[in-house]
Amino acid sequence: MMGLDIVLMVIIGANVLMSLKGFNDFSFFEKFKFNIGGIRRGEQVRMLTSGFLHADTSHLFFNMLTLYFFAPVVIGFLGNVKFLIVYIGSLIVGNLFSLFFHKDEYHYSAVGASGAVSGVIYSGILFQPDMSLYLMFIPIPIPAYIFGMGYLLFSIFGMKKRLGNIGHDAHFGGAVGGYVITLILAPWVFQENLLMTGLLAIPILILFVLQRLGKL
Repeated sequence: MMGLDIVLMVIIGANVLMSLKGFNDFSFFEKFKFNIGGIRRGEQVRMLTSGFLHADTSHLFFNMLTLYFFAPVVIGFLGNVKFLIVYIGSLIVGNLFSLFFHKDEYHYSAVGASGAVSGVIYSGILFQPDMSLYLMFIPIPIPAYIFGMGYLLFSIFGMKKRLGNIGHDAHFGGAVGGYVITLILAPWVFQENLLMTGLLAIPILILFVLQRLGKL
């Protein structure tokens, strides 16, 4: 039954418990959030723990709701253990992107499971690129691969313009993590969805070129 996989429930439970603790304990939140200065002092545990903290209840709810809907697709194809690898791997890759793009901003901080969730979304799209997604304010279904490409292109725009109080680099990095890890764990995706696999790589190549050209 959708959403009742034990690993998914444990992940959601860990996010809820750690986030609630962080809402009510400032020192706990400060100790385990993503912070460039702290990580460069050797506190690498923040690379993992920050993904289980959230800024507020709406941030937590949106991430967990999105995870709840996309995770069963990935679990259905990979199983619980490999799904966990995708989730944690995407979380860490997302934070590595943030560390790379903000390495000299010692006060830069962030929290949230968005990087991990982005990885799960992109993994799910690799497996079912033709599934239809319904988004708020858009009355027609959107093909998953179109959403995936648009999501990453918007993340690049957000990184470039520094839009809002959003970790666009972590979102992008998480999606890259989900993309790469999924293809490593399920190489048959290349054969069955070669065209879609290539299309979904386009935003990743665009980011690489922009970074090399110093445009970010």
